Amino acid sequence: MQQLSIDINADLGEGIGNEAQLMPLISSCNIACGGHAGDENTMREAIRLAKTHKVKIGAHPSFPDVENFGRLPMDMPCAALFKTIEDQVNSLVDVLKEQSVTLHHVKPHGALYNMAMTDSKIATVIIEVMKAMHLPVHLYVPYNSVIAEIAIKNRIPIVYEAFADRNYNNDLTLVPRQEKNAVLYDENEVFDHVFRMISNGEVKTVSGKHIKIKAQTFCVHGDNPKAIGLVNRLKSALQFKGISIQ
Repeated sequence: MQQLSIDINADLGEGIGNEAQLMPLISSCNIACGGHAGDENTMREAIRLAKTHKVKIGAHPSFPDVENFGRLPMDMPCAALFKTIEDQVNSLVDVLKEQSVTLHHVKPHGALYNMAMTDSKIATVIIEVMKAMHLPVHLYVPYNSVIAEIAIKNRIPIVYEAFADRNYNNDLTLVPRQEKNAVLYDENEVFDHVFRMISNGEVKTVSGKHIKIKAQTFCVHGDNPKAIGLVNRLKSALQFKGISIQ
């Protein structure tokens, strides 16, 4: 029987400074490329670490809003949104070329990611950027989302993503960060959360319901103050259950 495997990803290059500790523990990373955080130097250092530890590299574009860390919705014309996402991705690609590394995936950040779950206009802009790249790059998307549906229609290769350290609502949206139970910090709770999604194909929501979900990659946020411990425990506990990380 083939061994079950999953990917663990983390959002990096956001000024937290824990890339060196996280990179050996994860299998893919999403590197901030100037929209909400990051510059050429932080991108270059994150890429160097990812290359050293053979971690798949993704672009992590956002609304152009450093002040609010890309976490507030923005109302932008489609052309302007396309341009900022394309510019951010290309800025990372340029640095990747310096180090002879290829881009594996794109994962939108923050409010851009959340809005693309339900907003077809924003989701379509992201898909158009993917199409314009003319590269075999994957898109990390939430299960049962508008952006996943549009990506599939446009033959963009997708990877379903779920969040290891975030609680879910019944409609599979994330509990807003301003709610006190939005983020998970307990190592055992995070493992149970992820293992339920892997083994049962369902997520336990904040209301106690069990909702169907699919995920091939699980994110632990790099800015979670417990990130290193969470990923370390999650990786070892999954491997103990016979699930490989790759």
